[in-house]
Amino acid sequence: MKSLFFLVAMLLIMPFPVVAASYNVDRVIVEGNQRFEEKAILAEIGSTAGSMVTTDDIDKDLLSIFELGRFDDVAAEIVEQDGETLLVYSVVERPLIRKIDFEGNEEVSTSKLSPEVTIKIPDLYNPRVVAKSVEAIRAVYVEKGFHAVSIEPDLDVNDQNEATVIFRIKEGEKVLIDKIHFEGNMVFSDRKLRKSIQTRRRTFMSWLTDAGAYNKEILQTDLEIIKDMYFNEGYVQIKVKQPYVTLTEDKKYLEIFIQIEEGEQFSVGEVGVEGDMIAEPHILMEQVTLMEGDIFSRKELRESMLGLNDFYADRGYAYVNVSPLTSTIPGKNLIDIQFQIEKGIQVAIGRIEIRGNTKTVDKVIRREMALVEGDLYSASALAASRRQINKLGFFEEINIDTSKSDDEKVMDVDIDLVEKPTGTFSIGAGYSSVDHFIFQGSVSQANFLGRGYKLNLSGSFGANSTLYNLGFTNPYFLDTNVSLGFDVYKTEREWTEYTENKVGGDVKVGVPVAKNMRAVFVYRYEQKEITDVDEFASLIVKDAEGESTLSSITTSLIRDTTDSYLDPSEGSRSEVSVEYAGIGGTEKFLRTVADHRSFFPWKWNTVFSVHGQVGQVFEVGNEEIPLSERFYLGGIRTIRGFKSRRVGPRVPVTGGYEYIGGEKEAYFNFEYIFPLAESAGLKAVLFFDTGNAWLKEEDFFDDMRYSVGGGIRWLSPLGPLRLEWGRNLDPIEGENNSELEFSIGRFF
Repeated sequence: MKSLFFLVAMLLIMPFPVVAASYNVDRVIVEGNQRFEEKAILAEIGSTAGSMVTTDDIDKDLLSIFELGRFDDVAAEIVEQDGETLLVYSVVERPLIRKIDFEGNEEVSTSKLSPEVTIKIPDLYNPRVVAKSVEAIRAVYVEKGFHAVSIEPDLDVNDQNEATVIFRIKEGEKVLIDKIHFEGNMVFSDRKLRKSIQTRRRTFMSWLTDAGAYNKEILQTDLEIIKDMYFNEGYVQIKVKQPYVTLTEDKKYLEIFIQIEEGEQFSVGEVGVEGDMIAEPHILMEQVTLMEGDIFSRKELRESMLGLNDFYADRGYAYVNVSPLTSTIPGKNLIDIQFQIEKGIQVAIGRIEIRGNTKTVDKVIRREMALVEGDLYSASALAASRRQINKLGFFEEINIDTSKSDDEKVMDVDIDLVEKPTGTFSIGAGYSSVDHFIFQGSVSQANFLGRGYKLNLSGSFGANSTLYNLGFTNPYFLDTNVSLGFDVYKTEREWTEYTENKVGGDVKVGVPVAKNMRAVFVYRYEQKEITDVDEFASLIVKDAEGESTLSSITTSLIRDTTDSYLDPSEGSRSEVSVEYAGIGGTEKFLRTVADHRSFFPWKWNTVFSVHGQVGQVFEVGNEEIPLSERFYLGGIRTIRGFKSRRVGPRVPVTGGYEYIGGEKEAYFNFEYIFPLAESAGLKAVLFFDTGNAWLKEEDFFDDMRYSVGGGIRWLSPLGPLRLEWGRNLDPIEGENNSELEFSIGRFF
């Protein structure tokens, strides 16, 4: 047998032209293939039996076979056998991968590394795919600070040419950022820049939080943050060079160097508007916050564009385009700004389609809309509509989108909703910090019959109290903006010095006064009885013993701009009320209360809340103010850290003190609320409370009491739950240093 091999190297060094050898091939054979069929290989090559084949043809065939991606090695030879000339292609198939494994990964779990591997199982081994997986695994380690990680892929092949790919990992030491240096910055201090970017230096908690880990993509985002800071201060020529990242001399930490070229500061020159005007220029300029002489700010430029855009969009121009044309004045460091406006066509609202409300009837949603079909398009009205629908508390998701109709001058509105449960039913037992052991049951429905009616029926039986209550409210009586409701209740409560029984009810009417403002009128009637007065009680309690009746009317003015009735995060709620008792009945008094609460959203979905209430009750006709109508502060709903009703005037009695309530009151709550588990509705709160109640001859704000503390709030299936601990900062005789309380009900 005679074999002829192709010596490519010899051909490359020959100094004279070479004519490719040719062979008359009788048969073409493939050897070494196991899983890949011979005919599939032969289909990829040009050489065929009975044809003349040159060395160039064979070279092309070898390349075609190799490009199939299924072989580690491919060779060819011409063989003379039994009088025939054979062209034999020998292949070495890549192994079939059956398993992926990791070795040496202690700091990063296999479950986190496996998704980064792009190798399919089963599939033939492909070095390129394995290399990509190595880089993906390396990126995971680098993100966690392991910059010296070494990853070597290894193949464990068995007799059937099936393999396990093993990634052998040497993690090395974790390398974190020790210092971040800035060069060339004069406008902002190093501290200000470090605080603004996302890349952080290592801390003593880095082992737990990964603070100080280097991430190239995040660092690139930080460069844009730095640029934006300078743009907002007028430095429009700012240049932030690519950072230089290096290991410290001891190879333990990283240092980052960021070089900045600030340039000069620019101010605003002439500012104007041009294009499609729908109002006088001076009116349009009222929407612009960037004025001549101001330091140029890209943020203010965006705000000005948005202001002009909203001005047009609120007047039906849904497709308005506002473009700022800027030009610099050489030598003066001024930037002239001309806002170019293309108003587009004026658009009206066409069809309003509501979907997803399987329980709630359409009209409950439509009456919250600030737009109706036929109105001119308004961006702010659509945003207000979403806020109003959200305040209903009936829906988990609210998506309001617009879509073009067949008529370009008409825009349809699509409202997609996902309803959530709005009713609760509970029977159980619990422990109240005020009433001790309680057995209770309640049925409430905030969307009764799907028409937005509010229904509540509850009863509780405790060691010191018994309560029955039935309430109903129709927020849109006769499909108007007038609300109508009533409450009927019966209570029996044992206080330390006496027992109080009440049977009564009220009728409530609410009327809109202005946007987000309502006037509410309440008529209340009660029959009261005070019994079992302690023999050592004060004279004011003993004088109240017996039966009495209350007939009063309360007028309240309420302004509510919060984003949620149950758990607000922004906006405010203000209420001023005056109650006059003396329309019949034996009890007479005049009570005034002013209450305000504001919510300020901050970073990381946290919220600051400020609440204050000031009130006073006056005598009418020289009648003593009833015990139950006086102000008793202390407890989870007023001043935490004190027992319920234990802040305010008190008189000494045998065995301690008796709290008689005040004719004046003022208290304030400052809270910082932050999420613990957002998906579960679990939050934490830190607070500072202050306030007191006083007798009529005492001055407001004298001898204020103070407390601090924290707690947990949970939107539980049974309603909002509060568990809060407060510390009395200046306890007096008879008071505890702290109090732990809980309640189920509205947060404010």
